[in-house]
Amino acid sequence: MKRITFTFIPIMLAGFILPGENCGSEKPNTPRLDGPYVLYKKDQVFVKHILDDHGTKKVQVDSMPVSQKSTISLQVATDDAAKMFPVQLKQELKEEPTEFPAPGKMFILSDIEGNFAGFRKLLQAGGVIGADYNWTFGNGHLVLIGDFVDRGMQVTEVLWLIYSLEDKAKAAGGYVHYILGNHEIMNMSGDLRYVQPKYIESALLLNEKYTALYGDSAELGRWMRTKNVVEKIGDILFMHGGISRAVNRLGLSVADINKLARPYYADSTYQYSNPKTDTLYSDAGPFWYRGYYAGNKVTEIQSIDSTLGIYQVKRIATGHTVIADTIRALYDGKVFDTDVHHAGGHSEAVLIEEGKYFRVKPNGEKILLLEK
Repeated sequence: MKRITFTFIPIMLAGFILPGENCGSEKPNTPRLDGPYVLYKKDQVFVKHILDDHGTKKVQVDSMPVSQKSTISLQVATDDAAKMFPVQLKQELKEEPTEFPAPGKMFILSDIEGNFAGFRKLLQAGGVIGADYNWTFGNGHLVLIGDFVDRGMQVTEVLWLIYSLEDKAKAAGGYVHYILGNHEIMNMSGDLRYVQPKYIESALLLNEKYTALYGDSAELGRWMRTKNVVEKIGDILFMHGGISRAVNRLGLSVADINKLARPYYADSTYQYSNPKTDTLYSDAGPFWYRGYYAGNKVTEIQSIDSTLGIYQVKRIATGHTVIADTIRALYDGKVFDTDVHHAGGHSEAVLIEEGKYFRVKPNGEKILLLEK
């Protein structure tokens, strides 16, 4: 099949490979600037990468019938140019459950925002993955509390790592929980204020709208739509922002919140058929709320106690709001905030094991945060 080359100013695109052309033309160790993006059109699946071809950007596209999807094994770049990890596409995507019994151990973090190196170091320090990016956490649960997109330079790689770990965790008796934050929903709905410019350029190079990369015809977009905005795991309630008094008053279960929120992940009209959904997508909603850390402490503790009672939990875990360079527990340990400046070198996560909560640093150091 004929290859054609386009050059644009100020963006240069060289060596566009037409759909269906053999991807074997890629040279070994060709630096990958972005991708892969897996997109579905009619009965075909397209896999697209952006490569560095001696300083110019080359879009590589391969395609095959959807019926052959099971044969696709992706190779995804890491923060180490010499290492990649494989990703097998899932044969089925299902909406996540909303409540889980307490696992023996949990590893919890949030707000990675495309910082693959920080993410990888924490997962390895916590014993969640090994040097080969395979699951090493046994029957433990990895809990990711939103905002793994935007700002950073390796968003696509971060998402594929989460995606790939899910099946590996299940095979070992463990689980990966990816709870959506406001930035995931912003990306799906076309609010691109915080998107790293690299990805706007990627969409142009791929001849796609940016939202199509996370749309309902994209593998990552379909996958993200299966995720929740609130989950209850054992005696902890997880969400990106928090549960406000306004949400408490709605009288919703964890399952209700997700059922009302999910149909509108990609909505850009802000017109909701149910006033309860309007509350969930407001500043008082679970992926936007900042009241625990910026509100009146007296009224917030009353609201927190109400939340603990409504959902029958002991603690609430959030991300979304940086309050210190370390993970902190507040309100007598009823709330802990996992948002820290990962990009600024202050990465931490929470490890729960044997009834104790530890702050974990990228070097593996563990510092007691809470005791049950």
